[in-house]
Amino acid sequence: MRCPFCSAPETKVVDSRLANEGDAVRRRRECLTCAARFTTFEHAELVLPQVVKRDGTRAPFDDKKLRAGMDRALEKRPVAAEAVEAAINRIHKRIHALGEREVPTAKVGEWVMAELRQLDEVAYVRFASVYRRFQDLSAFREEIDRLQNEPSPEAARSQLPLLEGEQGRRGGG
Repeated sequence: MRCPFCSAPETKVVDSRLANEGDAVRRRRECLTCAARFTTFEHAELVLPQVVKRDGTRAPFDDKKLRAGMDRALEKRPVAAEAVEAAINRIHKRIHALGEREVPTAKVGEWVMAELRQLDEVAYVRFASVYRRFQDLSAFREEIDRLQNEPSPEAARSQLPLLEGEQGRRGGG
């Protein structure tokens, strides 16, 4: 790999380790010419499916739009960048797990809302207000009431099933 500092063509790998929950390899490299060190990441390049919009049109999945939507909802909220990255990666995994060539934007939107609810309820309501096209204050109030009446994601994960053989809410989604 070419050195980003002096453009020399030869670098050596000093250290390699798994990153991003095992979905990437982090490599620490050193330039053989100028001795500068830098980090590279290696990811599997997977083709994401087309998204089918509400009006029936199709478009390539755009990771930048996913990230921008989540960032907008999380603006000025106390959520770590690593937590946002992990949420985006979980959404990607769900998309890949479908094994389909097309995925409805409605499904992706629901997954985003589920991840935002885990990260920050204010961000969740922000995103839901745009995604679900809230028309007035009563729509906001209904969503907030629903949030308050449902157990928090942490509480839902820790609840035991009411009936024998029932799976409960653990690991759902």
